[in-house]
Parts: sequence; C-alpha cells; structure tokens
Amino acid sequence: MKSSGKREYINRSLNRSIAYGVKKGTMYSKDILSSNELQMRLDENKDLLLAALPFMDELYNFVKGSDFFVILSDKEGCVLNIIGDDSILSDAYSLKMAPGAFMDEKSIGTNAIGTCLAERMPVQISGDEHFIDAYHRWTCSAAPIIKMGQVVGALDITGYSDAVHSHTLGMVVAAVVAIGKMIENNEYNDKIICDKTHFKTVLDSMDTGIITCNIEGRINMANSTMEDMFGYSEKEIKSIPIGLLIDGWEKIKSILLTGGTFTNEEVSVNARKNKLQFNTSLYPIYSGNSISEITFVFRDVHKVRKLAGRIAASQAIYSFDKIIGQDKNFIQIIEYTKKISDSKSTILIMGESGTGKEVFAQSIHNYSKRKDEPFIAVNCGAIPRNLIESELFGYEEGAFTGARRGGYAGKFEIADGGTVFLDEIGEMPNDMQIKLLRVIEEGVVTRIGSYKQIYVNVRIIAATNKNLSDETMKGNFRKDLFYRLNVLPVFLPPLRERKGDIPLLLDYFLSTISKKLNKRKVSIPEEYIKALVEAPWPGNIRELENLVERIINTESIDGIDENLDKNNKENIAETKEIPLTLASMEKQYILTMLNRYNGNITSCAKALGIGRNTLYRKIKDYSITDIKHGI
Repeated sequence: MKSSGKREYINRSLNRSIAYGVKKGTMYSKDILSSNELQMRLDENKDLLLAALPFMDELYNFVKGSDFFVILSDKEGCVLNIIGDDSILSDAYSLKMAPGAFMDEKSIGTNAIGTCLAERMPVQISGDEHFIDAYHRWTCSAAPIIKMGQVVGALDITGYSDAVHSHTLGMVVAAVVAIGKMIENNEYNDKIICDKTHFKTVLDSMDTGIITCNIEGRINMANSTMEDMFGYSEKEIKSIPIGLLIDGWEKIKSILLTGGTFTNEEVSVNARKNKLQFNTSLYPIYSGNSISEITFVFRDVHKVRKLAGRIAASQAIYSFDKIIGQDKNFIQIIEYTKKISDSKSTILIMGESGTGKEVFAQSIHNYSKRKDEPFIAVNCGAIPRNLIESELFGYEEGAFTGARRGGYAGKFEIADGGTVFLDEIGEMPNDMQIKLLRVIEEGVVTRIGSYKQIYVNVRIIAATNKNLSDETMKGNFRKDLFYRLNVLPVFLPPLRERKGDIPLLLDYFLSTISKKLNKRKVSIPEEYIKALVEAPWPGNIRELENLVERIINTESIDGIDENLDKNNKENIAETKEIPLTLASMEKQYILTMLNRYNGNITSCAKALGIGRNTLYRKIKDYSITDIKHGI
C-alpha cells in the first residue's frame, strides 16, 4: 500500500510536469535569479535562513563524507542555501543547482523539493522517478517546512541514486519539524519548544555534543553524546554553571551580547577527568531584543582537524611496496626506514633533488601507526617568507590586515595525530627555525595574535638537498635545530649510484606513463638502455621519469640523445653502423669507460667491477692503444 501511495503522488507530479511543458532533456531550471534578485529573496527569508542554518549544519555533519548535500528553499522552491561534500556539489553546480535556482515543478519537473511543496508532504524521489533525465543520478528526500499551518519553505537531502536510504527522509522530517517550531517560537518571543521526544531523538543520534543554557549560564538541556564527551550525566551537568564548565565564558558571553558570533572556535572544557579541547559553535535564541537561550554545539577537535587535513588533500599515497629498486644498498635503506617508521623521533631525509624524498616520507607515514591520520606536506622554499609562520602555526581573527574571519588553523594543528613533512627545510628563515625548535621540544604551537598554547601530537619528517652540517658552519642554519632534526637520518643515494635499478625504473615508467597517457608503450633498443645506465642523471629519478614521458608523448627515442654524454652518443652511433659481437661490445664498453675516467685504470676497473690486472689483460687482448695509464 505504501509503495502504491508513493507511486500515486509521483504519477500526479509527472502529469503536472507534462502539463507545464517541461522537456525531459532539460538540464537547468527555467527560472534562475540574478545576483540582485537573489539578495532580495534572501532578505525576505532571513528568519527562515537563520532558523534552518544550525539544523542544516547538523544534518550535513551526520552524512558528511558520504556524497550528500543539503538544500534549503523558500515556499516557491527557490534555493536559498546549499551545503555538502565538494565532489557532489561540483556535480550539482554543473546543473546549476545553486542558490537562486527554482526547483518547483514548473521550472524543473518532478523532484523532491518541488513535489513536496506541491503535495505539502514529505517525499523521497530516486533515479528515473525524476522527470528530467539529468536528475536520474540523484536520490532526494525533502519535506515542507510548516509554520502555523502555512508552508514557508522546504528542506532536502540529495545524494547519488545508488545511496538511497529511507532513514534520510526521517532525518529531514525531524529537522523540518524542529525548524518550523523554532520559527514559530522566535516570532512569538518564546523559548525553543520542540516536540521533546522527537527532538531528543534527533539530538541523541548526532555525534556532536549539544547543550542549551540561559544567558546567566544555567544549563537546561544536554544530549547523550555530550555525556560521553564530558563524562557527566545530564543531571550532573545541569548543576554546573557554564562558567565553571567552559574556560572564557565571560568573554564568549560578551561577544554574543554585542551582536557577535562564535562559530567553530576551540574552547577548553573542564571535563570530569581532565581538561579537554573541543571545536565549539554557539547559536543564541532571542526573546525580543535580548538573548533568552544559547545552544552550544561541541565537536571532537581531533575529528575537525582530521577533516581539515582531508580537505587539504593531505593523505599520503605512496608506500614502501611501490618503491622500485633492487640495489643492495638501497634495499638496506628501505629496511632501515621501515624500522624507524613508528618512532616518535624526528626523521631527516637527505639526498639530491629528484631522489624521492617525499616518496620515502609518505611511505614512512603509511608504514606507521599514524597512517590513518593526516599527512601534511609543506615546501619551506615555496612559501613566501612573510607567510610561512601563519601557514605553519595559524592565526587568530584580527591578527593582521586581511586575516580570515574566525582565524586560521595552521598546518601543525591540522596534522594533529599525524605527520608534518617539511620539505626543503634548509630554506626555512632563521626566525622560524627558532619557533620550529620550540614545537619539537615542547609539542605546542601558538597562533599569531594569540597567547594560548595549543598542544599537538605531530611527528616531523624533514627533508633537504643541502648539506645542513655545512649550512650550520656558514651560519645559515641553527645548530640546535639541526641536532634535533638529525635524530634519525636517512640518506637517499643518487640514481648514478644505483645503476642496476635504472632498467627497472625505465620499464616501470614506460608501463605506467603509457597507461596514464593512453598511448602505446615505446620499445627502447638495448644499446640505448646500456647508455642510459651510464648517463650521469643530475636530475635523478625525476629526470628519468620526465625523459620517459617525453619519449611516450612523441612515440620516439630521439629525445634520448640529450640525456647522454658525448662518449655514449658515439658508442650508440657506432653500434648502429656495425653488427656487434659480444667481444666487440665488451671492447667498446671498456673504451667508453676508459674515456670516461680519462684513462685512469684504477677508477675504470672499479667502475667495471673487475681487478686492475684483468683490465690490463683485456686492453692487451683487444689491442686498445693510446691509453693514458693512470693509477
């Protein structure tokens, strides 16, 4: 019966859509307001927006990370506000589902917002139940917001059609009931009175702590999540004045009484066992011109920082099993870094540019117990000198001209529980080196414009292509910081010192880059590969990767020559003209190495991996003359 009823209202809506002349191939709403028109519409619905905003936030937080977004519309179906996950929002915006767009049935056909407004009832519409084809990707749950028997707007949760769940409609219904009640009570200057059982069920289902109190600080209500956070029962917490529970209450109250806002700020709470940090937002409820009640929303600060880290694209993607190499010394380095991955001590990775320092840093992070926490990479040489402090440590609102409203959490706060990778640490300004040393020694950061110390649990991995020991002697780098960074040193060899890995890397890049570019894999002749193995590779692995990408893009090996020295080029030219036997190839290779080392027998024999006497014998056997016999 329920299914039949649902189909009945959908059929009514589809018939209306046909009567309105909506085309199934329509992509965008027929009616979209200009910026000025939208501003007027927002002003007209200010009370609806203010009442709905905290419930939209909490509703979104409940489904955050699951590819959903929440829409608020007015009574005519005009979108007033939309919040949600970035990935699905970009998809929605491509269809101009944004503030100012009308979602009524006349403008876009059957959809949850328009149909719930037309039917004056909660509806859930999924996939091809939408009238236009472009909306078949969505599942939408919407309900009208009703004040004193009159529809004043609609609230909707939308996600991809394969994520349809009946409980989302129940969440929306609970929220619109609360919003309608709040609007009614605000207009009659009363305290918030919601259906207690219904409202309490909604609040207790959220993973945020919620408290309400009056302006004097007497706590009236607390949800069950708050009990878990603070360690007090609801009965116990009602006996504690808010000023004893929360540090800085008088300052917070002053902000609210002067018309200010308090959103997403970190506060210290005197919990049952110890003092804890929480991300906190306050929503005042007015009776006339005065505040009658305040709603506190508490979130776990570690979860907020972790989310910020994800938003900053901060997840490490490389792991040790993705590192290519069979060189004996290189394998030992990998095993060593695995052993130190879980250490809390600072790691300093040293090596030439292009040797893979960040790859090792990410692999260390992913091999450690911190792998599920943020990995924040900071290039100390790429951040302007005057911005590096705010980037690393953050700032408070009003700390300087242009400071973001509400302040800014620095990279160390965002990485709390995880890893901060400081690349090109040798480029860090001297005054910042002092502050970094304090973070390492004390585990605290202080935002610009604040005296409050914020404790962070961060493991630091630094990297440099400079010789920091030499830099300390020159006065460019602090000795004390160098000693604190160099607790667990890792030295990455240049590519020329692990020649045996070059064919492996070459084959790996040929396969992966050809797949990425959707091009065929280019075959490189053996003589070129041998010459590439002996090339100097000043840019190391990065240079080799760039060369392979150029070869695949041009589908030609012509670009190889510029990576080879003169001797290698001559050797290749000669092999093109003369069919080589194994003996002649060995002779030419010995000639190449003798020329490379200017006839120095000792160096040449070492490079060839043979003894001096053996080399002398081969020179005689192959009648190699005009050689300067060095030591």
